[in-house]
Amino acid sequence: MSYLVLARKYRPQTFDQVVKQEHVTQTLTNAISSGRVAHALLFSGPRGTGKTTIARVLAKAMNCQEGPTATPCNKCQSCKEITSGNAADVFEIDGASNNGVDQIRELRENVKYMPAHSPYKIYIIDEVHMLSIAAFNALLKTLEEPPAHVMFLFATTEPHKIPITILSRCQRHDLRRIDIESVSKHMLSLCQQEGTDIAEESLTLIAREAGGSMRDALSLLDQVMTCAEGTITHEQVLDILGIIDRKILFDISAGILSGNILQVLDIIDEIYNHGHNVKELYSDIIEHFRNLLVVKLGKKINKLVDLPVHETNLMADQVKSVSEAHLSQLLDILFKEESVIQFSAQPKLALEMAFIRMFQAKPVLSIDMLIEKLDNLKKGIYENPAAYSDIESGHDIPDNRNVLQGTSARSVPPPSATESAPVTPDVRKAPPQEAFIRSDAPGNISEPDIPEPEELPVTVSFNPGDSPEETWKKLLGIISEKNGSLGSYLKKCTLKNLTDQALEIEVRNNGFNIDKRIRRDENLAIIKKVCNSFFQRHMEFVINAKEQQKNDRQQKRSQADRLRQEALDHPLVADTLEIFGGRVIDVKILQ
Repeated sequence: MSYLVLARKYRPQTFDQVVKQEHVTQTLTNAISSGRVAHALLFSGPRGTGKTTIARVLAKAMNCQEGPTATPCNKCQSCKEITSGNAADVFEIDGASNNGVDQIRELRENVKYMPAHSPYKIYIIDEVHMLSIAAFNALLKTLEEPPAHVMFLFATTEPHKIPITILSRCQRHDLRRIDIESVSKHMLSLCQQEGTDIAEESLTLIAREAGGSMRDALSLLDQVMTCAEGTITHEQVLDILGIIDRKILFDISAGILSGNILQVLDIIDEIYNHGHNVKELYSDIIEHFRNLLVVKLGKKINKLVDLPVHETNLMADQVKSVSEAHLSQLLDILFKEESVIQFSAQPKLALEMAFIRMFQAKPVLSIDMLIEKLDNLKKGIYENPAAYSDIESGHDIPDNRNVLQGTSARSVPPPSATESAPVTPDVRKAPPQEAFIRSDAPGNISEPDIPEPEELPVTVSFNPGDSPEETWKKLLGIISEKNGSLGSYLKKCTLKNLTDQALEIEVRNNGFNIDKRIRRDENLAIIKKVCNSFFQRHMEFVINAKEQQKNDRQQKRSQADRLRQEALDHPLVADTLEIFGGRVIDVKILQ
């Protein structure tokens, strides 16, 4: 007897043996138990996931001597014939080679005859999407109203190519890709039955290379078991299948994140010399950085990243000190360079240039972090303006780090009662950027380490005789001196109500300013302290949003309609239409 490959030798013979397709097998089991099996079923899904296998098991279940039963005995004549592939009442047809209308007409003539010795005559048509349009049309009537003893089981990898008239007459079941862990466990059990010693790491690598197909994974495992003798090492698996080790991807990402370009170029050169496909390597790198970004986000990792737990843990350690924005920036660069590498005549050179561009890209920061750093920097200038006087005059500063890291607010003498409030520095005389850069971390703006004072002294006090508008204007001036960006956000607000105990402001329909800017903890603390110092008592600060978008839209719409009507009623327009015999297509409103 000829050798049987693993995919055929260990082909599932019952629904329970099918791997990771419970949503289909359980449905069919319930249908058989309740006697509600459809006369035409379509199994669709990726290659090697069990479409034809499930169709054969269903044929056994319907024609078993003990059936119809959800668990065929695999001992009766019908079950044995279906297993061996020579059943008289189960016909397996290849849709690719029997796709003409003549073959379907012959099938249609034979369905009226009763089965030989089984309850049902079952037709299994594999790759049914390969049938011609004429063949599909010839099958329509028979498929819709077949004899009671006939069943049709279709299998396809491309259901979108099947006419909708056929799909509407079938009960469709979609099979899914099999995850790496399930494929690896199934191969491990087969290796134990075969007496083969192989590491789980190698099985995981084979399962990953199979791309969710159990048949592909078993074919690769069969190749490895044939080429190797005795204990199969991980290095042998890499050499036999020509697969790039996963450790190389982690080394490349580590070199990119740490800024070691020589390490990355050396790895690429070594892979190229070993004869690996550079374009496939680049695809793996893109997928690897996508997984790094998902792991960094930290949500639904097990669902979105189909990798073993130890690899996701390694990824989490690798991106622990890397920001999400920087990972997104690197992934964006990889995507932009993908087409260049795929169509390049020298993919190795194109790959090296892509990595050089990645190293040239500076890490990005989020908008919130940039604003926070600028606020801290501006706050440091206000708290210690004397430290920057030499910078404005062009003189050198003896100790630059003292200026950069900030000086304690308590070391600066508070302004006297006769001194005026600090004046905002002129933007045109702002100190050069080099003065605010740490020497030990080039390219990063430092955050002045200035402790926040418990009270914010103000030079303007509350006057009960002022109107609410004047009171709010004074408050805005004080807050703008303390925090310029916060003051600019509050200028979009209005003072709604002022009592002895509370201050209520209203923001005109801008939830972003409320949630991301005004209601930040540090900004609320500044507002409350300024209000307490200004009013000389404890004041509650209340923020309300004014929803007027709907009314504004209605007003704009009614105004636009009025303008259109005025244009249509204009005498010049009417005369023009009459002279040239034209008609109005559209009216554009020029702003």
